Amino acid sequence: EPCNSIHMCFMFFSIDVVFLSEQNEVVKVLHNLKPWSFVLPVKGANATLELPAGAIERYGIKEGDYLNF
Repeated sequence: EPCNSIHMCFMFFSIDVVFLSEQNEVVKVLHNLKPWSFVLPVKGANATLELPAGAIERYGIKEGDYLNF
């Protein structure tokens, strides 16, 4: 933290990405982000949660949700 963008340089597999606000509200979800891709800064994001590909769908994570850690 803080982190509002990511890159997939030197990655060899796809991932799911969840961008979170300071209050852990989901502000953006990206499914199956491919290697060597880039994500520009996400407005309102303060943290980035990187998950195995398919996790967003498996757990039903959507924008507006709040995550508890």
